[in-house]
Amino acid sequence: MFLRFLPLLCAALALTLAAPTSEATAEKKAHKPKAAQAKHGAKREAKRKTEREVQSQPLGEREALRRFSAELAASDGFDEEALRQMLAKARVIPLVQRLMMPPPAGTAKDWAAYRARFIEPRRLQAGLAFWDSHAEALARAEQRFGVPAELVAGLIGVETFYGQITGNFRVIDALATLTFEFPKGRRDRSEFFRGELAEFLKLTRREGLDPFSLKGSYAGAMGWPQFMPGSWNRHAIDFDGDGRVDLINSPVDAIGSVAHYLAQHGWQPGMPTHYTVAAPVDTADRARLLAPDILPSFSAAQFAEAGAELSEGGREHPGPLALVELQNGSAAPSYVAGTSNFYALTRYNWSSYYAMAVIELGRELRRYRMAAKPS
Repeated sequence: MFLRFLPLLCAALALTLAAPTSEATAEKKAHKPKAAQAKHGAKREAKRKTEREVQSQPLGEREALRRFSAELAASDGFDEEALRQMLAKARVIPLVQRLMMPPPAGTAKDWAAYRARFIEPRRLQAGLAFWDSHAEALARAEQRFGVPAELVAGLIGVETFYGQITGNFRVIDALATLTFEFPKGRRDRSEFFRGELAEFLKLTRREGLDPFSLKGSYAGAMGWPQFMPGSWNRHAIDFDGDGRVDLINSPVDAIGSVAHYLAQHGWQPGMPTHYTVAAPVDTADRARLLAPDILPSFSAAQFAEAGAELSEGGREHPGPLALVELQNGSAAPSYVAGTSNFYALTRYNWSSYYAMAVIELGRELRRYRMAAKPS
């Protein structure tokens, strides 16, 4: 079935490879044979792994670790001594600390560049293959939870390139680093990661998993949908019917879990995610609409009173809206009017750029599928 998409994708890929690039290394990489890319990627990852191992140090015994172990033993029945000894073997990873830091001050956001990272031929090809392989599960998730198949497919594509990039950090190391040695120089989120470390230990105990074998992102997110341990425990579901929840090896469980997560975070079936809008010309009026950020706070009438020009669908929208600004580097920003469903998407990742990338990747996947259907 996937062959029907090839002419469309080949045309898109030809345009991409023909486009000029300002980075010779990127162009060279784009033309490397797959075998060479894989070999280069394996060498690069081996180098990174070596660097992580050389630079990392065991967490070791410390007072904060002893308190954590005692509290978890008291609240959830863990063996305190065994837990303390196990956690002391986790490693503090300097790279995790560096990756957790915000970008340098003055770094301009660029929606067009961000979008181009995700809406590109290779990811589209992988997304169409994923949709083809799991059409039944995507349709079933849409019917059960009301979340469109295109959004679930778009989200998994943005998160992990359809299971191809799920992270190479040991989750226990990442979470221990961010719990006990959170980097200075940014808002302290060690309490959040402390909770996630506890959830991770509960998860591995319940599922009979080795805590030192699970790999994930530098923040501790895991599997096809990059669920944090707490989200796995609260929102992941067995969607393939095998009696267990497996977000690492089961894309069908990932599909059902993503749809369930969004439904649990306010997704409303049938509601658009956003509408087109021309932002107010007056800077004070525009600033007032932007003040709540991505939280829908204004009616369509209030948008109009402030000088924002909504599309026809937006003018008829019955619920609250948010004026969402997407900066484009030195160019003029883009704006959309986000609905409660746009906000629900940002509960997965607190970023309007992320939400729009998910929406637009899903939309492009649907467009290709519709174009490939027999007329």
